[in-house]
Amino acid sequence: MKLLRFGPKDQERPGLLDAGGRLRDLSAHVEDIAGDALLPEGLARLAAIDPDSLPLVTGDPRIGPCVGRIGKFICIGLNYADHAAESGLAVPTEPVVFNKWTSAICGPNDDVEIPRGSKKTDWEVELGVVIGKGGRYIEEADALSHVAGFCVVNDVSEREWQIERGGTWDKGKGCDTFGPIGPWLVTPDEAGDVHNLGMWLDVDGRRRQTGSTSRMIFGVPTLIAYLTRFLSLRPGDVISTGTPPGVGLGQKPPTYLHGGEVMRLGIDGLGEQTQRVVRA
Repeated sequence: MKLLRFGPKDQERPGLLDAGGRLRDLSAHVEDIAGDALLPEGLARLAAIDPDSLPLVTGDPRIGPCVGRIGKFICIGLNYADHAAESGLAVPTEPVVFNKWTSAICGPNDDVEIPRGSKKTDWEVELGVVIGKGGRYIEEADALSHVAGFCVVNDVSEREWQIERGGTWDKGKGCDTFGPIGPWLVTPDEAGDVHNLGMWLDVDGRRRQTGSTSRMIFGVPTLIAYLTRFLSLRPGDVISTGTPPGVGLGQKPPTYLHGGEVMRLGIDGLGEQTQRVVRA
């Protein structure tokens, strides 16, 4: 299934993309794409619905974040060796973990705002993992059974605040609108081999990032098992798994967003995002 949320900000309704690419309204069957709806039994109930029985959504509604009521937005840094190299940093021996604040979350095609005072706002296409069945101390062999689905994430980053201003990375990662998620949540049965998906990002039509999830240092099961040594995962938590090379920081000379640009990005089978960059 391809599940999504549509409508005005903070008023999104649950939906499903049918085999013909048409948006169907799931409101009569589930309150939101969130919480218990992401458990295996919740997804099974949605999968049993005939999409043709659902109302068609007409017009061109805004597409919201593909998951509602996200509790934790966990990110993995330097998870591609070639990205670590372009950043001038060593390849990690354990996953590098940081957080985005949930106030960073926005729809896949919403505007991305450059914060006031920012000089080094950057882009990062990433594979997102959405947790279904929660848990702690999850074994790698069982990890994928805890996944509700996968999505595209743009891990927008302010490099000066992340790297040059001391402290942790979080203050350069969690600004408002720095976490576009979606357009849809693709369940594992439709996502294919998530460790072999092409990914890309363009800025103003120029290809900046080209990569594959096959290049991840730590795969999805390893990340889930690792994280749950330190915290419990719950339905709707999102893990953003790192970016391939080609970010603005790695350009020669470094190239950043200043307002007016358009970012377009996608991952094979998981959809595309398009964001206009504006100044806050």
